[in-house]
Amino acid sequence: MNNADFYIQQLNLQPHPEGGYYAETYRSKGIIPATALEGFSGGRHFSTAIYYLLEQGDFSAFHRIKSDECWHYYAGDTLHIHILHSDGQYECISLGAAINEGETFQFIVPAYAWFAAECAATSSFILNGCTVAPGFDFADFEMADKKELLQAFPKHAKLINRLRR
Repeated sequence: MNNADFYIQQLNLQPHPEGGYYAETYRSKGIIPATALEGFSGGRHFSTAIYYLLEQGDFSAFHRIKSDECWHYYAGDTLHIHILHSDGQYECISLGAAINEGETFQFIVPAYAWFAAECAATSSFILNGCTVAPGFDFADFEMADKKELLQAFPKHAKLINRLRR
């Protein structure tokens, strides 16, 4: 089995601002005009895709984007995606290959939901992909403000404190 360093080198992954490593693999040529989008500051590509890798001990800090984001499992162990929905509900999805144990190969994080991700306790790393439509733009990316997130989701203070930079 290959390790995280193998994938980081082979896929030319770079550090990501929210934690982990990534490389953009697709950005559509087509653009949706701003007049056809609600809540976006300008036009957006139809879709974008990245490779994303996390190692044990690192995490993707709580953030949100303005588009739906589909997470795809590729290699490694299990990833936990923690979602704080706008209605206050918490959901934890296990992304991985053990579908007989409740893991899934794909999951959609809905637009505007706060979410974070980390390797499961027994995982050394996970390589996954993220596909975003309308396409990802850093203008649509918001890192969580710890104080505001704790105020909105007080029942999840322990999780927020652990997965916030």
